[in-house]
Amino acid sequence: MHDWRKIIKAMVNFLDKNSASVSISPMTHEDLLYLEKNLITDFDDFWNFSILAQEFSNDNTTYIVAKQNEQIVGFAGILTIIDEANIMNIVTKKDKRHLGIGSLLLKNLINISMQKNLKSITLEVNEHNIHAIKLYEKFNFNKIGIRKKYYNNTDSAIIMTLYI
Repeated sequence: MHDWRKIIKAMVNFLDKNSASVSISPMTHEDLLYLEKNLITDFDDFWNFSILAQEFSNDNTTYIVAKQNEQIVGFAGILTIIDEANIMNIVTKKDKRHLGIGSLLLKNLINISMQKNLKSITLEVNEHNIHAIKLYEKFNFNKIGIRKKYYNNTDSAIIMTLYI
């Protein structure tokens, strides 16, 4: 088993050097309204705003945003279930991908989960989303299962977990 604390510390040092102009903060209602207007055009067309708004208002979820020059360039959220976090989504603006923003969001979700004294973080990722799978593996998530035909009744989801 890898020492995840060393891995996270190395990632933090890398991200601090490469994402200096990006700040992370809790998502606000104003941020949610911005996303309502820009979700499909700036991010992805498979995110449903009404589901995002419903998740945001759930007392058991925590959402954060990444901002660069006061513009939202990414967002992410977790749902807390007893002593486990379930990553609901990590989304980066289309023109800001592969710049470390997703890593910065994930690092913050891990830190939030640790502050809440949660025991694990679990997520589902599309089997074809190689970039996301590699991101989670960098943070020592392990593949623990598969949900067949999870996405649009065609693509399977890989279930990954990090024990913290």
